[in-house]
Amino acid sequence: MIKIKTPFFIVNPKSYLYGADVIKLAKLADKVSARYDIDCIFTGQLVDLSAIHEAAPNLVLTAQHMDSLKPGRGMGHVLPEALKNIGVQAVVLNHAENPLTIATLDRSINRAKEVGIMSIVCSDTPAQCAAIAEMHPTMMICEPNSLIGTGNISNDEYIEQTNRAIRDVDKNILIMQAAGVSTADDVKKVLGLGADGTGGTSGIIKAPNWEEKLNEMMSAMVDLKES
Repeated sequence: MIKIKTPFFIVNPKSYLYGADVIKLAKLADKVSARYDIDCIFTGQLVDLSAIHEAAPNLVLTAQHMDSLKPGRGMGHVLPEALKNIGVQAVVLNHAENPLTIATLDRSINRAKEVGIMSIVCSDTPAQCAAIAEMHPTMMICEPNSLIGTGNISNDEYIEQTNRAIRDVDKNILIMQAAGVSTADDVKKVLGLGADGTGGTSGIIKAPNWEEKLNEMMSAMVDLKES
């Protein structure tokens, strides 16, 4: 399992992009993250992951979902070993758009550990953050469900409470605060409040110039890296 340098960045195209468009964005993310020596997590549709890996090998290749099954029966499910085989290094679990039960999430986190894939688990409230932290994923994304896709950033109280809820359970879990983050000031704010990483979806996808937006957001991390 790879080790992530902090602060780190995530580009999460969800289902907005696929094919040539997601490859274009991946190449730009690879270029800009290399410029600032930042680890960049990049998610993609399952069918695009191999092409993303080939086009942008320095990104942390990340699946948007994974099931907990083992080789054998399981038609239509996403096999962890198959992801690992094509170079996937991380998986996002329990996003608000694809929530999991506690039992399923627990099994999926353990399967990710078995095959050497980082588990990146989404959570809504401070109470949920504390409960999920007990499962010891690699990383957690703290996002109020009500803010996803709105362009509104989490308030200071939410960021501080969710950071504390996780670290009180397991100080080794990396924490990402990314709800509504779309500018350099947003990046500086969430990292200044104690997050280990940040990034975005709509704030990047909807920008008129992807490279300029990635430059703006990732360059804001440089001062924090050097401090």
